[in-house]
Amino acid sequence: MKATYPHLLEPLDLGFTKLRNRVLMGSMHTGLEEGHDGGAAMAAFFAARARGGAGLIVTGGVSPNFSGRVNPVSAWLAFPWQVGSHRRATEAVHSEGGKIALQILHAGRYAYLPLSVAPSRLRSPITPFTPRALSSGGVERTIGAYVRCARLAKKAGYDGVEIMGSEGYLINEFIATRTNKRSDAWGGSYENRIRFPVEIVRRVREAVGADFIIIYRLSMLDLVDDGSNWDEIVQLGKAVEEAGATIVNTGIGWHEARVPTIATMVPRAAFIEVTRRMRKELRVPVVATNRINTPEVAEGLLADGVADMVSMARPFLADPDFVAKAAAGKADEINTCIACNQACLDQVFTGKRCSCLVNPRACRETELVLSAAPAKKRIAVVGAGPAGLAYATAAAERGHSIVVYEAEKEIGGQFNLARRVPGKEEFAETLRYFGRRLENLGVELRLGTRASAANLVAGGYDAIVLATGVVPRDVAIPTSGKVLVCSYQDILRGTAKAGASVAIVGAGGIGFDIAEYLAEKADGGPMTPEAFAKFWGIDFSVAARGGVQGVEREKGEPGRAIWLLQRSEGKPGARLGRTTGWIHRSSLKDRRVTMMGSVTYEKIDDEGFHITHKGEAKVLPVDTVVICAGQESRRELLAELEAGGLPVQVIGGADVAAELDAKRAIRQAVELAAKT
Repeated sequence: MKATYPHLLEPLDLGFTKLRNRVLMGSMHTGLEEGHDGGAAMAAFFAARARGGAGLIVTGGVSPNFSGRVNPVSAWLAFPWQVGSHRRATEAVHSEGGKIALQILHAGRYAYLPLSVAPSRLRSPITPFTPRALSSGGVERTIGAYVRCARLAKKAGYDGVEIMGSEGYLINEFIATRTNKRSDAWGGSYENRIRFPVEIVRRVREAVGADFIIIYRLSMLDLVDDGSNWDEIVQLGKAVEEAGATIVNTGIGWHEARVPTIATMVPRAAFIEVTRRMRKELRVPVVATNRINTPEVAEGLLADGVADMVSMARPFLADPDFVAKAAAGKADEINTCIACNQACLDQVFTGKRCSCLVNPRACRETELVLSAAPAKKRIAVVGAGPAGLAYATAAAERGHSIVVYEAEKEIGGQFNLARRVPGKEEFAETLRYFGRRLENLGVELRLGTRASAANLVAGGYDAIVLATGVVPRDVAIPTSGKVLVCSYQDILRGTAKAGASVAIVGAGGIGFDIAEYLAEKADGGPMTPEAFAKFWGIDFSVAARGGVQGVEREKGEPGRAIWLLQRSEGKPGARLGRTTGWIHRSSLKDRRVTMMGSVTYEKIDDEGFHITHKGEAKVLPVDTVVICAGQESRRELLAELEAGGLPVQVIGGADVAAELDAKRAIRQAVELAAKT
């Protein structure tokens, strides 16, 4: 078994304890940490990942004191009475043979609190509150809070702690001149600025003893001006190693950085060069992280000597059995993280519980349960898009007999279009996963077969689920002349070819995708790490401060002129994902796409596209107009089936067509299957 991924599955001996493999489940805040159920949901979540083979699990960030919380309801650990709910999680993980560490995270100036504190009185660009500068005594008390939190973590049964020293939180703020303007013993020289993290590690080690894991999350690439350079980062890495760190984990980018680090357009393992270099400088194990989402990528990094462990966080949301499947030679059955951010980070940053677009059962292990159905049914599913596939596989898992009708010759629906968009190639992984699930569960798949009410009625099904998806909505724009007018589906399927100048009608998610598709020169595959670095202005040598200071982004010449238009007022793309919308806007701006709101569409003729923009008449000299103005549900079978007296359920885009919401469609499908 281990021959397939020998490095990934090799145990790691830390001297006082041994990890069963080289996989660290990275920290991610889920919202379960603040649950009022005594830790039951958190215990079930972590236990599933331990059962699935994770070598060492790191929890979401827990503050060591009141002022360090990310927001008013965030978890903190400072008193013995708070230990109980944590103990449920540690016991659950240990019962599955795993190990777990508590991440200690002080938010610093990133705290969404009026009582926030920081090294200096400087407000961050992503929060509304200006922090209070810690006094010298406050610094000492904060170090003491880290120590107290680590002691309580050990009491709760954790195998270790991770001290969060990256991503722009409090410790990182002490390190960088960007945020540390102090002139006392905790500021000024680099040696003074790193006293804070070094003292935390040293005093925590003294408090917890030698047989306790201390992971230090080291910011190896800040991606902000006035961050650390490489020599300073190495100096800090060696200092925390000397102070007692067991493992050094990689941190990439501050939250305020204007460089994407974990979204789907980031190439796999894009940032591993800094980890490779750091591993040569330290004696303790070093962990690689960011956009490592398959066992093949992880194995390659370990085999190449990039790191001693690999950190994967969201891949364990997508599939808790990631390691177990890899170990069993079933990597093709892994539900791969596509880094869309839609159900995880976007939800967490809006105060909702984390989950996963491709696995809505994530963080709902105690609620959304696919137990064996009490009565087995024969069910027809019409449509093999995301909703139909999710329902078919979940219902089959419960024991139902499923037949899927799909008019096209391949599964996927709108995902087959999405995966053609630059930066969304990962969507193909979801279709590969569903294809294997259909096969393993014995689902009957009838491709190239358009279902009719007559053959569904004749099929003798106990239930019918319509997942027939959507059709593009037309826009009534008077059109004459030679300008090509087509839909986004025509462009992505290749049945229509855009010219040298294009207007895109509609600036929602699909409009932005089409703009990316038309603006980026096709290169036959996803962007390489080298091209990514040039486009976003990253210096992986970190000779430049923060890896970005003074580095020019390579914009290049646009392949065609593009206008992205919307009727509504305001900034185009305002409703895009919380954590990815800025990336799309920035990317299109650098590709010189013109984005316009408050547009009225008048007519299209040989002169071009006649519009009114903020009261001013204009003619856009385009040869192509692509309509991305939304969709309409496709449910023509519904009335006929209901007339025939058959029990019918409608899911996905066929139910609600708004913005091709795959997150809602897949969740709705699995929830329905759990009740069928």
